[in-house]
Amino acid sequence: MASLQSLNYGDKPPVSSEEFREQCNSVLHPDDAALLKYCYYDAKLVVETVQTTGSAFIDLLMLRERVLVLNLAFIRAAKLKRPSPGDPPHDVPRAEARGKTAFEMDDPLEATIYIDEGRWGALDDMVGLNLFGVNNIYAYLLKLQLMERRQRFEAIQGAANYKELYDSILNEYNSKV
Repeated sequence: MASLQSLNYGDKPPVSSEEFREQCNSVLHPDDAALLKYCYYDAKLVVETVQTTGSAFIDLLMLRERVLVLNLAFIRAAKLKRPSPGDPPHDVPRAEARGKTAFEMDDPLEATIYIDEGRWGALDDMVGLNLFGVNNIYAYLLKLQLMERRQRFEAIQGAANYKELYDSILNEYNSKV
């Protein structure tokens, strides 16, 4: 951990999450490396992973994500007047509240960034003060994924802004001709 670059949400990741995952597989104890398969932000994975993994950190991560994902699904179904996927879990009130707040936002990109910032903060809270434990490796990997995701959002937003500007120039030109 001491040799890893510090990470800030919104910055460009210093290494890809897959490169880091490969590095971890070669240096971690096999039992710890086996838990890397849970270090993804994947709705299907978190909903289906209900058994304990042997890691309090990974179990809390899965629970937190499950609460977030299922609460979002519940709210979405209610808004669309569709059958409810069942009562959402309430085990992690902060994750539940973040999902509800994000759902009320008008801009989907802003809502997604809000959720990811909450994920980032939760990782910091979950790691705590143990700066050199394996949970920091898991959190680092997950943060790299959040950074990569944010980079994709900025590319999409940049392309949309470019198209909007280009279209406005064309419209102005066409109105003069």
